[in-house]
Formats: sequence, structure tokens, C-alpha cells
Amino acid sequence: MVKNILITGGAGYIGSHIAEILLKKNKKIFLIDNLSTGHRKLINKKAKFFKLDIHNKDKVRKIIEKYHIDSIIHLAAHLIIGEGQKKPKKYFKNNVLGTQKILEACKRTKVKNFIFSSTAAIYKEGQYKVSEDSQIKPKTVYGKTKIKAESLIKKFSKKNKINYGILRYFNIAGSSPSGNIGLVNKKSDHLFKNFSIELMKKKPKLNIYGTDYKTKDGSCIRDFIHVSDIAEIHYLVLEKINKLNTSKILNCGYNKGTSVMEVAKEFKRQSSKKVDIVYANKRKDDLIKIIASNNKLRRFVKWRPKFNNLTKIVKSCIVWEKNIR
Repeated sequence: MVKNILITGGAGYIGSHIAEILLKKNKKIFLIDNLSTGHRKLINKKAKFFKLDIHNKDKVRKIIEKYHIDSIIHLAAHLIIGEGQKKPKKYFKNNVLGTQKILEACKRTKVKNFIFSSTAAIYKEGQYKVSEDSQIKPKTVYGKTKIKAESLIKKFSKKNKINYGILRYFNIAGSSPSGNIGLVNKKSDHLFKNFSIELMKKKPKLNIYGTDYKTKDGSCIRDFIHVSDIAEIHYLVLEKINKLNTSKILNCGYNKGTSVMEVAKEFKRQSSKKVDIVYANKRKDDLIKIIASNNKLRRFVKWRPKFNNLTKIVKSCIVWEKNIR
């Protein structure tokens, strides 16, 4: 049985949502975060928190041993696409070497399960709907570091007889239904966060980068998944790989594409102000369209999304943005 779970990046946007769900399932939760992008206000008071960098292998190992950690959810990473292109060494150090340090800290301990947050950014552009077997060819530094980390996890797990769950996230959005947790970091370059911030201004302007892509309305298409559904997936996959003593790579998305234009219009619809939609130049590293085939995930954990609704996702973002002001 999964009892004691360590979450790296536990003071972050996704980590805090996972902690909330796991605590409701009566798990003992331990959080590691160096607070470089995480926030104290997102730390769940029912969890035990350590301000610590994942590169400090010895201290991580001591936590694993002292608290009899049986499962690790490894989220700590740098993840801003544009920053990664400018600072590849920084991204390699944190996303690849940081993962290696966490794995080394697990050696000769009671850790049985390892869940890793990967990304759809590892897939080759132009495939549109991707399954776990689709061609891998990351366009960005961020995507390249994640596929290297995946490889390290697979090799380590095989050698050390650990179960892994590699979860390839698509575009995460939304805030907790409780209203207590959401995305704090304004520099995250996150579409829903950017639009939420704009809606708080007197004269909101929603930027759409590129309007002549070969899509239904000329804007990029993404598979946006609510953060609470992502958090639930972590719980379900962790329990299942532990029970079956197996490992899985799974896409985490809704199997549905939503255009950036549709998102902007929904934000505009939910605002009481006059909102301008502004068309800007394309950005170099944006994929045109990518959607998850989630058949494997649905079969493996009998998953049914609870927040698969653009109106709900947008509303939760706006409520959160008002709350943190």
C-alpha cells in the first residue's frame, strides 16, 4: 500500500494540487521545494515541508530514509519554453542532472514507485494527435531535457526494480475548485494566467500570437487539461503501478483540441469589461497543433475527467486571480 509520498516541487502550481488530493486520500505527504518558482502560500499545512534543492542528494536521501518514503512524485523542473531556449545549461542542470540526483537518492531505500512529470513537448511537430508511440523529436530545449530525464528514469527503474509512471502532460490550466490554490507565478508565460491577469486591468488586451496557422480559426490549437484532473491522474496511476508492480508511459490530456482564439473569446465572454483581442506575430517555438490520444490512460486507470469544460476552467482561473490580489 502507498503510504508515504515525497513530492519534489511541492510548493508549485501542480505539486500543491497533487498534495491536496493525496491528503484527502489519507496519505502522508512530504514536500521538497527550493522556492525558486514555488510559493509558501501554496504549501499545504497538513504536509511536512522541507526548503531544499533537489541537487542536495544526501539531504534528500535522509528524508527518504527517516520518513520511510515509498513513492516519489518528481515535479521539480524549469519549464518556460522561451527561457530554456536562451539558457540551455540551466535547464539541463535542473531537469536532467536534478532528476539524476533524485534517482541516486533513491538507491538502496524503500522507494518502490517513481512518478515523473514529462511533457507533450517531446513529440515531433506535425503529428497533431499523438499517442505514446508517436515519433519523438523535441523542438525545444525544455522538451529535450524532459526526454533525457525519461531515459534516466527508465534505466534506473529497470536496474533497481522500481515502478515508474511517466506522465506526459499536455497544456495544464485552471485552479482548484476549493479556490485555495492556483498559479501564482506571473512569469510562467502561461496562456490562462496571462489572460486572467489582463482581465484584472482597466482595459484588458488578450494577445493572440499568429492568426494564419492552418487551423479552424488561424490560431494554435492545444489540448488544455484542468490541473485538478492532472492531480487525480497522479493518484490513480501511483496506486495502479504499485498494485500491479508495473511501469507505464501515459499521455495526460482530454483527447480534444481547443484553439487559443476560443480561449480568448471565453475569457472575453466571462468579463464584465470591454476586452480587446489583439493579434500579434507568431512566436518561433510554438507548435501549430497538438492533441493527446488518451486511450492508454483511460484504459489503465479507468479515468474519467471531471473538469473537461472550457467555461469551468476559465471561471476557476478568474476566481483565483481575484482571490490573490
